[in-house]
Amino acid sequence: MLPLPEQASLITLGEGGTPLLSATVDGRTLHFKCEHLNPTGSFKDRGSAVLLSALAAAGLREAMEDSSGNAGASFAAYAARAGLRARVFVPEDVSPRKRAQIAAYGPEIVETPGPRSKASETVREEASRGSAYASHAWIPLGLAGMATLAFEIVEQLGQAPGAVVLPVGHGTLLLGIDRGFAAMREAGAIDRRPRLVAAQAAACAPLWAVHQAGGEALAWVREGRTRAEGIRIIQPVRGDAVLAAIEASGGTVVAVDEPAIVEGEAQLARLGFYVEPTSAVVWEALMATLPSLPDPVVAVLTGSGLKAEPAVDASAMGSQHA
Repeated sequence: MLPLPEQASLITLGEGGTPLLSATVDGRTLHFKCEHLNPTGSFKDRGSAVLLSALAAAGLREAMEDSSGNAGASFAAYAARAGLRARVFVPEDVSPRKRAQIAAYGPEIVETPGPRSKASETVREEASRGSAYASHAWIPLGLAGMATLAFEIVEQLGQAPGAVVLPVGHGTLLLGIDRGFAAMREAGAIDRRPRLVAAQAAACAPLWAVHQAGGEALAWVREGRTRAEGIRIIQPVRGDAVLAAIEASGGTVVAVDEPAIVEGEAQLARLGFYVEPTSAVVWEALMATLPSLPDPVVAVLTGSGLKAEPAVDASAMGSQHA
């Protein structure tokens, strides 16, 4: 199912095969797909395995990527595994923990002033001068890696989910799993299309705005600061395709404000899931849509909480001592 040359070697760090764990919430059994347990701590590893395998098979020896953190860390790790020289363009306000993780794999890190979108502009300018731009957003190879998440969910549930709730920035994960479910329907492995619920940070929610009010709503969307930095994407590369997939599935888009993101981190932690703020947007999206969602409901936890700065100083959380 992977679009690689027949003789290509798979560049892998053991990605995939993540747990699908259930919990009872408001009387409903929900299923949480633990993508934060991938090798570099995020779902991005599924796409990086395919992308870097293709780059290595093509004979490339160096490539660039831009990222707010997770994609950059994953790209750098798999580039190191493949023996490619990597350059990762990051915004100046990237999480210190994510920057440290990227640096550990040995790439050149290029910090760009301004918001996340500026890093994308800068790397495209560099690419116009001849450097290889291995973008997880622009190059569709990674979508095949994301489709494996859909395969695993069906295998683990024993059936197609009724709905999948997930964070969305560029929307590569949503498009990938939609393709995966479509492939299984075409093969007769499942008989329905799961409803897709996309969660965005209210501070930067272009897909929510268009879904709610049409294209003209983009005029008032801003690239605001948010704890959910992984989905702070003002211009999703395949935004139209993402919205089309959501609408065709009967799904929706939910915008989550900052207090609700922090609350989501806490509520998920109480269930044993220590995830980053970008993952935590799924909690409010679940609370907002659960009454209308068909079972079984799956929420995708996309990134590890070990990557993020704590929302609250641990020393102020009422520790008890014997």
